[in-house]
Amino acid sequence: MMRRVGILGGMGPEATILIMQKVLAGIEARDDADHVPLIVDQNPQVPSRIRHLLEGGGDDPAPVLAGMARRLLAGGAEALAMPCNTAHHYADAIRAAVPLPFLDMVDRSVAHAARLAGSRGTIGVLGSPALRRVGLFDAPLARHGLTSLYPDDDDAMLKAIRHLKSPSSRTAARQTLAQASAALLDRGCTVQMIACTEFSLIPDAVSPHATVFDTLDRLAQAILAFSTGWDGPPHEIRHHEP
Repeated sequence: MMRRVGILGGMGPEATILIMQKVLAGIEARDDADHVPLIVDQNPQVPSRIRHLLEGGGDDPAPVLAGMARRLLAGGAEALAMPCNTAHHYADAIRAAVPLPFLDMVDRSVAHAARLAGSRGTIGVLGSPALRRVGLFDAPLARHGLTSLYPDDDDAMLKAIRHLKSPSSRTAARQTLAQASAALLDRGCTVQMIACTEFSLIPDAVSPHATVFDTLDRLAQAILAFSTGWDGPPHEIRHHEP
């Protein structure tokens, strides 16, 4: 019997749909019942994480996220996942709200970065400037002997993230992400992580000369592992036997 996972979604909406697609693609099914059961709270009205963390304004997202977690628990979720890197700053509020496992995208991604880079090195973090402001990846990476490096131009990264909210503006976002990835590579970051689920929509824009992975893929892997009990590569998951 597969276990049901609750998704705290809407940050942004396309990223939530994308992780559902990744989880769907992770199983070679012969029937609808072979797929992972998900409960999704697609809530685009979660207060802006960037406004709260970078600008010091707006409502605190933590109570809203805690409320979503309680709704997912009431709906039958057996674990929670959240496809938004920056929102993981509020993960403790989610953990405090419900007695469910929280599939932590940050921890999973840092562990993967350590496997790729070894015990020493610098990891390029392609994401919102809010990640640097709160040090979301810094302490977890340090526990593995790794350091983080971020793109220099915060304004350009924020503008690119906002461009990705509208499909008609994605060309500019692709150029910004490509330039940021190439600049990090020039500074010695051969291992880089796509650490914004908006950038997960354009993963092919990164430098082809860097070793780049998507944090959203690590979360999809965690969902598949929790639900099915299989912790190998997603593409190796086969038909689930009841």
